[in-house]
Amino acid sequence: MIWKLICYGVIFYGIQGCGSSEKEKPSAGGRSGNNSPLQVEGYVVKTSTLNENIEVPGTLLPFEETEIHPEVAGKIVMLSIKEGSFVSRGALLARVFDADLRAQVKKLNVQLQVAQKTQERQSQLLKIGGISQQDYDLSLLNVISIRSDIHVLETAITKTYIRAPFSGKIGFKNISIGAYVTPTTIVTTIRQVNKLKLEFSIPEKYNSKVVNGKYVSFTVEGAPKKYSAKVIATESTITPENRGLKARAQVDEVDKYVTAGAFAKVNFDMGENNQALMVPSQAIIPGARDKKVIIDRNGLATFQTVTTGTRDSVNVQIVSGIAVGDTVITTGILQIKPGSKIKISSIKK
Repeated sequence: MIWKLICYGVIFYGIQGCGSSEKEKPSAGGRSGNNSPLQVEGYVVKTSTLNENIEVPGTLLPFEETEIHPEVAGKIVMLSIKEGSFVSRGALLARVFDADLRAQVKKLNVQLQVAQKTQERQSQLLKIGGISQQDYDLSLLNVISIRSDIHVLETAITKTYIRAPFSGKIGFKNISIGAYVTPTTIVTTIRQVNKLKLEFSIPEKYNSKVVNGKYVSFTVEGAPKKYSAKVIATESTITPENRGLKARAQVDEVDKYVTAGAFAKVNFDMGENNQALMVPSQAIIPGARDKKVIIDRNGLATFQTVTTGTRDSVNVQIVSGIAVGDTVITTGILQIKPGSKIKISSIKK
């Protein structure tokens, strides 16, 4: 019986001792008690030199591109379109039937000859007073009218010739010889591909850095090198869809890798910024509408909304929201709530 009492006593005091040690054991996350501050690491914000480069998607486009339509309706009597070939400006691609117009011109030329002879005879009669001035003026008017009608028909004949508007590469032909066409018919397309345009969009905050004459570099899938392009134009407004500024650059170096319609990765060099504020990327707390960082304010955690800029593999640029000298928390972020007590265990400068 005595031995049983002794055993019970030993077990009871053992349990009390274990309970005391559990109470003295510090909680997870660096806390030493319910009211003790959380042990965290911080980073002191300072200015640094940043070579700002952004990468945006772009599209290569023909420098010039147009659909070729006939100016008048009629039957195609001549077609010299070789698909995929290069043609010079003014090259004859097709011709619409014009025999009826040429016949009218021939008829008017005969009428013009008779009218001119009549006008010459009446000119001689006018000198000797054989006819009135009015009769002579009517004959002269007839000559001028016939000449005008001939000019109208010759212009109409010119419109039956379908020519290349500029030097470029012909696309697929959409008609065959003998087809009846109208001004809405697409005969073919022509594209100037010996030089290209690169179209891309720059985020709104960088729009002041996009100026005509500035060079950008880009790469295309499968190409072994980078290419350059010179900015030639920018849109006058920011697009509301992606809050970006559209820009176009001219690409003069064209090879088998650089083709119209290809996707390009555009690298835009924003220059060197000696006053950039950089923080470790793990300090950024992403949200649905904005991004935040936690700043140490006299031992209390303050959540601060920030605007980020460019980033590298380690750090993120902060455009607004913090200042030089602020201490940004880099560890224990998931355990911190606004107003929580924190204690900086180590600081990185």
